[in-house]
Amino acid sequence: MGTSILEIVQTLPSLAIGITHSVGIGAPGTSRSPDSAASRPPLQCAKNLNEGRNGGMRVAIVGGGLAGLATAVELVDAGCAVEIFEARPFAGGKVGSWVDADGNHVEMGLHVFFGCYYRLFGLMEKVGAIANLRLKEHVHTFINRGGRTGELDFRFLTGAPFNGLKAFFTTSQLSAIDKLANSLALGTSPIVRGLVDLDGAMRTIRDLDRVSFADWFRSHGGNIGSLKRLWNPIAYALGFIDTEHISARCMLTIFQFFAARSEASVLRMLEGSPDTYLTQPILRYLEERGAKLHIRRRVREVQYEEIDGIPRVTKLIVAQGDIEEAIAADVYVAACDVPGIQRLLPTAWRRWSEFDNIYKLDAVPVATVQLRFDGWVTELHDAKRRQQLVTAAGIDNLLYTPDADFSCFADLALTSPGDYYREGEGSLLQLVLTPGDPFIKAKNEAIAQHVLEQVRELFPSARELNMTWYSVVKLAQSLYREAPGMDPYRPSQQTPVPNFFLAGSYTQQDYIDSMEGATLSGQQAARAILARFQPFSRDRQPATAR
Repeated sequence: MGTSILEIVQTLPSLAIGITHSVGIGAPGTSRSPDSAASRPPLQCAKNLNEGRNGGMRVAIVGGGLAGLATAVELVDAGCAVEIFEARPFAGGKVGSWVDADGNHVEMGLHVFFGCYYRLFGLMEKVGAIANLRLKEHVHTFINRGGRTGELDFRFLTGAPFNGLKAFFTTSQLSAIDKLANSLALGTSPIVRGLVDLDGAMRTIRDLDRVSFADWFRSHGGNIGSLKRLWNPIAYALGFIDTEHISARCMLTIFQFFAARSEASVLRMLEGSPDTYLTQPILRYLEERGAKLHIRRRVREVQYEEIDGIPRVTKLIVAQGDIEEAIAADVYVAACDVPGIQRLLPTAWRRWSEFDNIYKLDAVPVATVQLRFDGWVTELHDAKRRQQLVTAAGIDNLLYTPDADFSCFADLALTSPGDYYREGEGSLLQLVLTPGDPFIKAKNEAIAQHVLEQVRELFPSARELNMTWYSVVKLAQSLYREAPGMDPYRPSQQTPVPNFFLAGSYTQQDYIDSMEGATLSGQQAARAILARFQPFSRDRQPATAR
């Protein structure tokens, strides 16, 4: 990863193969008690952020992930002065990537762009990155043990919902009995209502947050075969948990988009690494409008005062190594993940249910594995093409499987060749281990060998190929756990503290925890800020602003 062109405190060091992350993403801070605050090093300096255009708001954003970046773009467009404080040595959050000592691009997950990522596509269009997406065939492919493939083929003469009906009626992934049960469940779902009354269907879907998708599916005639062979891999890919543990709201939200809009189920992937083709274009856009990014800056504490019982944030205590700095702004945005915001919030704020409910949320572990080969693993039919290294060969798309510990995977050398195809080398499989719990404490070499064995079970024709390199990245706390009954605990972007806002895909937004959800949450946070404080006057205290 090249150095960001924004104002960056330090450049990213080389990271070794097999690096392990066991902390959350974003720029988490830590609420400090008076005793722990006293044990910190003395404050070295204090800083007031510069004003925006025409005396505009000064906004400090905690977290340089997609939610924080989306917030920043909206605010700089409105003339605000924005500075972002990111604890990691790179921006991007869970969508971040970096380059190791040998020049390998390493990611923390498999990043796939559904056609219904309208907010994210709008952001990419604005910053000049939309051309960095590679369109895939309108087919969702399943790889079963022994190399047998199954498909949801959405290609059809007409669009939604008929292309979806065709895909499910003709899929080879399910038996005839499974397809019949599947049709019964989906045919009696809110999705049908959504074809004529989308708002009404979405209200019904939100109410189904209280039950798991598996319970809902069985209650509508679905069977275990469909859950195991089709829906579990999809649930793992979406939320890193299976259908017994994921909310029906989460799954049905996606299906509603698929049924209503033909393009929603079309997949895209980036030309190369997320840092090169997504994060850096956003950072360039922000720099051109005066925004600043500070990496390796961990927010230690949120300081505030209360006037007539109304709190107002006065500064952030930000650490760079052993040096701490007080950062003062007009408005503050915490664009963290779940563990990050739980560490950042002052304990006293839990007297408000909006903040206290956040501690009822949880995050799921995940491990992402990259395996490089000396041939083309997903080339199923031609042994000569599989073993040659002159041209890439195989399946250029996202792949699902019900028969391995990784639910979804792709050959990045095919899907995203800009940074992942290498002359003289073969496939670079990126595989997401879900659930990740059994792997967080395991040794990276053991994980890589375990995954390699499962790859060879799925692709017997590739058993003669050799693994030449691997990487394992672990996140003990990744996506927010979209379990039944959790949706009411998700906070709004606007909080009881008038100049303190939240962003992050765990916050309230009409999508799931995803790149689209993160983008939407950031845009909602920015709009809440502008609605409250525009036109802005520094003479007007944020605590009493409308």
